[in-house]
Amino acid sequence: MVVSGTLNMMGPTIDMIWVGRLGEASIAGVGISTMVVQLVNSSVTGLFMGMRAMIARLVGAGDPDGANHVARQAFVVSIAFSLVVAAIGIFLAEQILFLFGVAPDVVSEGAVYLRINFIGMVTMSFRMMSEATMNASGDTIRPMRIAIAFRVFHVALAPFLVFGVWVFPRLGVSGAAVTNVFSQALGAGLGFWLLFSGRTRLRMTMRNFRFDPKTTWRMVKIGIPASITNMERTFGQLLLMWFVVPFGTLAVAAHSVGQRIDNFVHNPSMAFGQASGVLGGQNLGARQPERAARTAWTGGGIVTCILVLISVPMFIWAQSVASIFTPKPELQELTGVFIRIVAVGNLFFGLVIVLSQTLNGVGDTFPVMVVTLLGMWAVQVPTAFLLTRFVPSLGVYGVWWAIVSGVFARAIIYTLYFRRGSWKARRV
Repeated sequence: MVVSGTLNMMGPTIDMIWVGRLGEASIAGVGISTMVVQLVNSSVTGLFMGMRAMIARLVGAGDPDGANHVARQAFVVSIAFSLVVAAIGIFLAEQILFLFGVAPDVVSEGAVYLRINFIGMVTMSFRMMSEATMNASGDTIRPMRIAIAFRVFHVALAPFLVFGVWVFPRLGVSGAAVTNVFSQALGAGLGFWLLFSGRTRLRMTMRNFRFDPKTTWRMVKIGIPASITNMERTFGQLLLMWFVVPFGTLAVAAHSVGQRIDNFVHNPSMAFGQASGVLGGQNLGARQPERAARTAWTGGGIVTCILVLISVPMFIWAQSVASIFTPKPELQELTGVFIRIVAVGNLFFGLVIVLSQTLNGVGDTFPVMVVTLLGMWAVQVPTAFLLTRFVPSLGVYGVWWAIVSGVFARAIIYTLYFRRGSWKARRV
């Protein structure tokens, strides 16, 4: 799951590496558009969290037919969601970007990237659904192989479409978006082939399929808080970008590049958190609540150690890491400051993500939604406002220290709630 999560997150990172050669406006436009795309992705990921929790419980209880039935209902939800998002992308891409108050050239570059990704959302949705189904059943090897295949394809194709290498047209930002959609389609196709052919733990079939409103509602009821949680996180990033924009295009570009790097660093946390959630759900299905709790605390400890090992060298060589994404010295320097500040929050981030993902994985999604809401609106946003407005000497650095404060607050709350143990009695 660490490998799969890292490869899945590499899409925006790969795009940013190549787009970084096109100029600051392209970097800023793709950076903001990527956050909007992630906002939508996070909502569908939350919906699939209900599916993951239900499948994990059913697998733990020894009911593969019930797990297959849940997966088929998720297929319907995925189609409906993708159609809505595609319509938004076609008609509202520019209007969404104008809300951030960025320069017209940034909107022009970002709108193309945003529209193509929204129209191609069905490929992303189907890939995520197939991966979540296999992971919830306990099969993480095949999703990893799929991730390797479609990401290698992405890496190979991106420069050809962005820069017009060989017989391919020079599409610029559009080329990065098209490559992402094509690679997601490849991943979705491979995932469904494995599920329907029985080459994974859970065999999916559409034989005797019927739409089941009751099961769908159970899945959505669990998934909506998780979806809101994910959207809150991404919306919080978008809101922070709103604080960054007044400091200029260079600050927006540095923030965008820094977030790509930070997301890449956090991939191990997400993977261990998801693994802990799957094991937690399966253990509760098998009536082993204490083993579920031990899994979460162990995962949190491992991830904290991993993040420390990654963050220390990145703190030391921050500007060198930034140089991978941009050749401009001034942008490298500012991005390096972002990396060093956010590295402080990594001391607590492992515990935050593992405990929250474990709660999501067992179906206790409402408390996670509340904690995320408090972390963003009661801590992160007020801190960003106060530091940027009343400590002008900090400049854009005040926004980045606000990110650290939100992580620290959530770490404390999750630890206290998880130790209470009420999540062990949660039914799905």
